[in-house]
Amino acid sequence: MIRDRGRIKWSAMMLPEHVKMLREWAEEEKGEEEKTADEQAREEWDGILSQAVGSRRKVRVNYFRNRRYEMLTGVVRRSDPLARTIELEAEGKTIVLEREKIAGIDWE
Repeated sequence: MIRDRGRIKWSAMMLPEHVKMLREWAEEEKGEEEKTADEQAREEWDGILSQAVGSRRKVRVNYFRNRRYEMLTGVVRRSDPLARTIELEAEGKTIVLEREKIAGIDWE
């Protein structure tokens, strides 16, 4: 049976920048799993969206992107039920979100 030093042997040959990059990569890979919302929550979000389009009030949208949940605040410009998308004006630009990726919508 071969008994070597395992990881210890290779760690001395790596530059600190490489170790940092590997740790960042491992952190990115941890990401969260996407959860599905129930039908009742989706109906409530549709009501908020229809009111938000008419009133131009700000909403907070929690959505799943790049294996993480992110919060975005803005004004809903358009809601397209056929394409299943939402156009949100936030941070000076228009962002198109897929409805399937939304985890929550609430008033600002």
